Amino acid sequence: MPALRLFVAVEPPPAVRRRLAALQAEVRRAAGRAADDVRWVAPEQIHLTLAFLGNAPEERIDAVRGAVADAAAACAPLHLEVRGAGGFPSARRPRVVWAGLAGDLEPLGALAADLRRRLAPLGFPLEERDFRAHLTLGRSRDRGGARGMAGALAAANEADPCAWRADEVVLFRSHLGPGGARHEALQRAEMGAGAR
Repeated sequence: MPALRLFVAVEPPPAVRRRLAALQAEVRRAAGRAADDVRWVAPEQIHLTLAFLGNAPEERIDAVRGAVADAAAACAPLHLEVRGAGGFPSARRPRVVWAGLAGDLEPLGALAADLRRRLAPLGFPLEERDFRAHLTLGRSRDRGGARGMAGALAAANEADPCAWRADEVVLFRSHLGPGGARHEALQRAEMGAGAR
């Protein structure tokens, strides 16, 4: 049976995606030629990853769906806010350019941890690194990181925040292709359904 490339995420709503597109444009404009060293994520593909499963055998999909639904049901909806921008491992030479998040970050981290605990017995090992809530805006074309982005990212921290209510967790399949990844939602699990 073919393997499916899977991840679990929270999707920003259209208004937040528009704000993220504007934030990308601001960073790109401020970075000038340095912005060409970054592969920018299409705004419709931006998401908040909770767990990356990688290639999963198709026969595990039902169990994965159950784990996602149970984790979502156990977590109340979250109030999140796009706030600022930065880079991993640093803004000076980022390999990943991101938009920051504020709001219910502690319950968001607990949701990610609960989800990962539920997926571990299904053969998806727990990630060793800590969960860091962010929305990826772009990735450096150079393994050493993109130079000349620090000023643009610092300027983006002055942008107005944009809030939203996250009320579902999504299981995505990622289709890789020459034009980049395309994400297909396989399941949408309502948050807080178990609290009723």
